[in-house]
Amino acid sequence: MQPLTIGAFSIQSVHENTGAYITPADMFPTAPPEAVATHFEWMTPTFFDMPSGKLKLAFQSFVLQTPHHNILIDTCVGEDKERTHLEFHMKKWPWMDNLRALGLTPADIDIVMCTHLHPDHVGWNTQLVDGRWVPTFPNAEYVFAKNEYAHWEQESARGSERIGLTFIDSVLPVMEAGQAVLVDHDHQIEDGIWLEPTPGHSPGHVIVNVESNGERGAFIGDLMHHPIQVPHPEWSTCFCWDLGMSAASRTAFVEKHTDTNTLVMPVHFAGATAGHIVQCGVSQKFQFLNDKS
Repeated sequence: MQPLTIGAFSIQSVHENTGAYITPADMFPTAPPEAVATHFEWMTPTFFDMPSGKLKLAFQSFVLQTPHHNILIDTCVGEDKERTHLEFHMKKWPWMDNLRALGLTPADIDIVMCTHLHPDHVGWNTQLVDGRWVPTFPNAEYVFAKNEYAHWEQESARGSERIGLTFIDSVLPVMEAGQAVLVDHDHQIEDGIWLEPTPGHSPGHVIVNVESNGERGAFIGDLMHHPIQVPHPEWSTCFCWDLGMSAASRTAFVEKHTDTNTLVMPVHFAGATAGHIVQCGVSQKFQFLNDKS
């Protein structure tokens, strides 16, 4: 993603990895295969890999720079993390190098905001130092939604394979270091930057809204994983905690932001990543910033 501005705020992507990960049938369990097939032409090759039959997904963080703070939104998969999903297990992707390429070090980050606490959004919260997991960003306040934290704390205590290791190595060390703050799902981070609840993908999933000088944007986390969900917001992913609730949150977002100036920034959209939701016939589509069609 190219550097962007929203009023007085600047935005850059910290890319971790992009690849063909999962078939449409596995990703969207309620999507009719014949309906998915009608989208292959525009999805190929940026968003769909025809030889493997898999959807392409990006993994990235966003740095939102304001006159007052450097805010890191989501922290990807991380490094040296033991995971049950092999795609995330013990990775050594160049995320930290890419952060430094933006002219930033971990010490420069003032706030870390996790839209939710899944493994691919909290990985760089911590790093392994002398055999211990410690916060990666020594000067940062880490912001977690209260209900999201409470849910995964309970799941971890129950021994959930999905979140157990993640909570122990990427969330608890931040709490124990006294760097985390648990907030309501409509928390205001600073003037012009506030959270909005979008539950479903996870219980306490939030998006980060920004507004400056009449311009608006939304960092939407995993409200959408793939641009095919803009014309089909009813298609939730296999990773969603509550498919129906996820679809409802996504549908409401699409309807609210269609044909507006809201710049939408999803974590997992490959290619140019950022764009606008526009009306296209009887449904909507995602118009990337580099696409004027």
